[in-house]
Amino acid sequence: MKIHKFNIVSRAGFVFAAAALAASVALAGGNHGSGHHDESPIGQPGVAKNVTRTIEVDAADSMRFTPSTLSVKKGETIRFVIKNSGKVPHEFSLGTERELMEHYEVMKKFPNMEHEEANKISLKPGKQGDVIWRFTKAGVVNFACLHVGHYEAGMKGEVNVAAK
Repeated sequence: MKIHKFNIVSRAGFVFAAAALAASVALAGGNHGSGHHDESPIGQPGVAKNVTRTIEVDAADSMRFTPSTLSVKKGETIRFVIKNSGKVPHEFSLGTERELMEHYEVMKKFPNMEHEEANKISLKPGKQGDVIWRFTKAGVVNFACLHVGHYEAGMKGEVNVAAK
């Protein structure tokens, strides 16, 4: 005689454990760069007293960031002031294209996730907040809103980091 209750509980426990693991991996991934600054392809969390420039970015319900293309120099510490001018939640998330896509898959499973990583900010309608980031390598750093449907609608941009 099979005990189906045990199987159901085991499956539910497995699903819960898998979901918890996925969430912890996503959150750890966002913080991983802060412990190993030299390993991050996008830079490192910045320090407020070292900000060299402030860039204001609007996140709108048109599913666009304004501006969507930014230019900085390697070594600069930028304060991004992100304002959600819309009526729905938005986020600003810096990363490589791969990191953003990995995070987007987690957001699909946990759409109400809010962020506390240095390279991300979640904003309710009408709110604003800062991301302070130091760009340590030349190249392109992507940013996006990873709420479900926003990225596909075009809510993304890039930071072009010049060698100097």
